[in-house]
Amino acid sequence: MTIRGAAPADADAIWSILEPVLRAGETYALPPDWSRSKALSYWFSPNLEVFVAEMNELVTGTYFLKANQLGGGAHVANCGYVTAQNSIGRGVATAMCQHSLRYATERGFRAMQFNCVVSSNERAVKLWRHLGFEIIGTIPEGFEHPILGFVDALIMHRAL
Repeated sequence: MTIRGAAPADADAIWSILEPVLRAGETYALPPDWSRSKALSYWFSPNLEVFVAEMNELVTGTYFLKANQLGGGAHVANCGYVTAQNSIGRGVATAMCQHSLRYATERGFRAMQFNCVVSSNERAVKLWRHLGFEIIGTIPEGFEHPILGFVDALIMHRAL
C-alpha cells in the first residue's frame, strides 16, 4: 500500500469513498445530503492537506490533516479518515493513521486529537486505542445516529 498527496485527478475516487459514508450518516458529523461538489469542496478545503491510500493503483482510502485549532492550539493536529467500503478490514485505516502520525510529527505537531469519534463506531475506537489514542472526554449524546438515535461522541488524543 502506498500513501501519497491527493491530486485533483483523485476527485472521482475520493467521492466514491466519501459518498456512501456521508449517505449512511453513521460515523461523520457532516450532512448526509451533501452534493458531490459540496463534499469535495469541504474535503479539499485550503486549510486541509489531503492524502490517498492506494493498493494495486486503486484508491482505497483518503484522509486529511489540519491543525485542530488556530493560534495557541495550532500545535495539535486533527485528521479525518475514510476507507472505501470494499477495502474495510484490509489495513487501510491503520496505514493511513500511521502515515498521518509520522507526517504530523515531521510537520512539527506535538499531538493529534480527534474531536468527534462516534462511540458506536467500535471498529474505529478500537483501532485508535490500539494506535495509542486515549479517550480524554465524552460528549454525552453528542452525535445523532440515524439508527441508534443519540450516542456519545468521544474526544481522543495522542501525544506525538
